[in-house]
Amino acid sequence: MSDLATVLYPEAEIRRRVAELGRDITVDYASRPPVLVSILKGGFVFLADLIREVDLALRVDFMSISSYGGGSDASGVVRILKDLDHDIGGEHVLVVEDIIDTGLTLSYLLSTLAARGAASVGVCTLLDKRARRIAPLDIGYRGFDCPDRFVVGYGLDYQERYRNLPFILALENHSGFMEDPAALERFLVAPA
Repeated sequence: MSDLATVLYPEAEIRRRVAELGRDITVDYASRPPVLVSILKGGFVFLADLIREVDLALRVDFMSISSYGGGSDASGVVRILKDLDHDIGGEHVLVVEDIIDTGLTLSYLLSTLAARGAASVGVCTLLDKRARRIAPLDIGYRGFDCPDRFVVGYGLDYQERYRNLPFILALENHSGFMEDPAALERFLVAPA
């Protein structure tokens, strides 16, 4: 599509896969409606589409977390910026993520939620970037295996831009994009 970025996952493919995940969650949680916990901000687009595909009386809650420790690599040290609004004691929790890479932050979050008395804690992610995985994780629901590339769209951002793309782009020219982050704006214009 461009020398800067290509569509990695088209809108129709994302829609189809989200519907499949919703059906699987509906079956697996039929006797124990879950609390879906989304990590802000990236996960909200995926969560919004996913909950419409789950035919259960589920609850939704949100957290905002930040990894810190210096540098660009995740340290696994987490600070909770926005906590859950409701107690999850005795609840079946399903963490809904947009993308998982090293798994360090998610691993910390899962142990934190389990320590709060959740009956169970599972994971549903749209993208799983296994090539970067450090912490072992049991991912019950996976939308797509993601190559080790920088991606934007469908909730994923770069400097808070491009979350509103209905598809997911993979950057082909990372340095060109870093020099001009606005270069992807042409993808925001709907084809005539």
